[in-house]
Amino acid sequence: MKNLLKLEELFMFALSIFLFSKLDLAWWWYPVLLFTPDLSMIGYVVSPQVGAATYNFVHHKALGISVFIIGIILVSQPLQLTGLILFGHSSMDRVLGYGLKHSDSFQHTHLGMIGKA
Repeated sequence: MKNLLKLEELFMFALSIFLFSKLDLAWWWYPVLLFTPDLSMIGYVVSPQVGAATYNFVHHKALGISVFIIGIILVSQPLQLTGLILFGHSSMDRVLGYGLKHSDSFQHTHLGMIGKA
């Protein structure tokens, strides 16, 4: 089951790349911005609870999808790009085993403990 879910996430990551290719932007924007959602981990400087809240908000796929759709409605490529980066990054993270965080520890995710088989 775990591998099936990772395959699903991999296809969602590929979807974000495909949709990005339909935007009129230079190709290098996607890889340059791909890891910017990880800035949300700065909340862990305050506490594990704040860190989990900020991380989970930014890594929730509904946020990326919503921003992308707002970008379509407003005909805004920067908003569409932002939505695709949020969505694609979250899918990539889940392929790698980084899930949404529980408030007790960065390593405790909805996919299990990071680094545990």
